[in-house]
Amino acid sequence: MALLLKSLIGAAMVILISLLSKSKYYYIAGLAPLFPTFALIAHYSVGSTRSTADLRETILFSGFATLPMISYLVALYCLVGYFRLVPSLLMACIAWGIAAWILVTLWGYAHGH
Repeated sequence: MALLLKSLIGAAMVILISLLSKSKYYYIAGLAPLFPTFALIAHYSVGSTRSTADLRETILFSGFATLPMISYLVALYCLVGYFRLVPSLLMACIAWGIAAWILVTLWGYAHGH
């Protein structure tokens, strides 16, 4: 049941983004994915199954996890001026992946994981 609810929330966000992108407020489609839908699910899941210390570490890591998103946005902003949309999106995703890999690696070293 919980998995179904999570799926429905994800589907609702996709529909909302699609509707917003077609409206005169198309730019709000860039804000909708940043609503903490999945953060809420992650924090609830960790908070209900792990210790408060583990939840606090997850929350702190979530804050640093905004860095890969910023990497994606900066890369995409720069790339769309030089490449078509799909290659720009793919390269921006690669930038996100590299930034996420660096973050996870550094986090592991700093926290002994």
